[in-house]
Amino acid sequence: MDPIRVAIHSSLDDMPAQEWNAIAGTGHPFLRHEFLAALEHNGCVGDNYGWLPQHLGAYDRDNRLIGVAPMYLKDNSYGEFVFDWAWADAYQRAGMSYYPKLVMSVPYTPAVGPRFLIAPDQNQGTVGDALVRAAVDYAQKLGVSSLHCLFQPEQQTGVLERHGLLRRVGCQFHWFNRGYADFDAFLDGFSSSKRKKVRRERRRVTEAQLTIEVVHGHEAQAQQIEIAEMFYRSTFDKKSGWPTLNLGFFEEVATTMGEQLVLVLARDGQRYVAGAICFRGDDALYGRHWGCVAEYHSLHFELCYYQGIDYCIRNGLRLFEPGAQGEHKVARGFVPTATWSAHWIAHPQFRSAIADALRREAGGMSQYMEELKQHLPYKSACEDSPSSQDIGTR
Repeated sequence: MDPIRVAIHSSLDDMPAQEWNAIAGTGHPFLRHEFLAALEHNGCVGDNYGWLPQHLGAYDRDNRLIGVAPMYLKDNSYGEFVFDWAWADAYQRAGMSYYPKLVMSVPYTPAVGPRFLIAPDQNQGTVGDALVRAAVDYAQKLGVSSLHCLFQPEQQTGVLERHGLLRRVGCQFHWFNRGYADFDAFLDGFSSSKRKKVRRERRRVTEAQLTIEVVHGHEAQAQQIEIAEMFYRSTFDKKSGWPTLNLGFFEEVATTMGEQLVLVLARDGQRYVAGAICFRGDDALYGRHWGCVAEYHSLHFELCYYQGIDYCIRNGLRLFEPGAQGEHKVARGFVPTATWSAHWIAHPQFRSAIADALRREAGGMSQYMEELKQHLPYKSACEDSPSSQDIGTR
């Protein structure tokens, strides 16, 4: 068997876009070279935010790129959406340092997708094992506390477990397209009271006489990109957060992958008052950011949820991931859905303690999701949960 060489790259541009996308494809927006490179080009990752690129590239004997994995060296846990603050605190109380750590992930993006990617003409198991083994070896070489893989599909979680990573289960709320003809057909599956509530929320927006615009990035005017970035930033300003993305990033992705950037904007007359930023893949829509400069009843639900569902139905997309957390999504038809992460812990005693905690957490998470499903709005039990294939193949 030909040997596989795995190299560490401190810039995505070390691996040309054509070669990366030939492996990763362009169907998943956050794994495109253009998306990850725009983060680097515009300072959204790097020293300022503690996301130092350490991407993996697997090469065959002819030095051809055959596998890739986005990876970062981190000195914090911001922008990950799989929370390990308690682990870091336990390390500190024990007089040890949890940071730096390695993370195989897409920065600031809790969207499910493969985290190690392999050329279609290669043996998936062989190259996948080589990438994961290289990541663990690199973590040991650096002497970091841990290596984390976030929001990978379940089948990749099994590969990671074989290399000593611990499985962790989380929960998000996803919408699944059952072949609905239109939004009304979707609501037909609701109980009467839940259906009336959604229609009342949508009617509130109509009564406010707001104009809703759905614009793709490559069609957007410069002003609309600027407005969307302002809405994104305003949410962090209100919550004293850290807006890591910037106008340069949004302008770049609008140019390089604009057909996958989806802006949902609301106008009151000629004034833009709110907006949501989404990205679309081949079969899914991903809600990412929201902001407003004026309050309108139910406008958040309209822009962040109902417009996204409408978009999926019109465009034949099977899945809508509206972002992390949010139990209020359940009453609007979003199903509690398992997500996965995997964790390699260097310290034997901490690994044992974390493994025990994750086993107990998994039982609690399963119970939590089952309880939430009792509050779904659907009349029929067949509507109330995705199949295992829905969960495991993304």
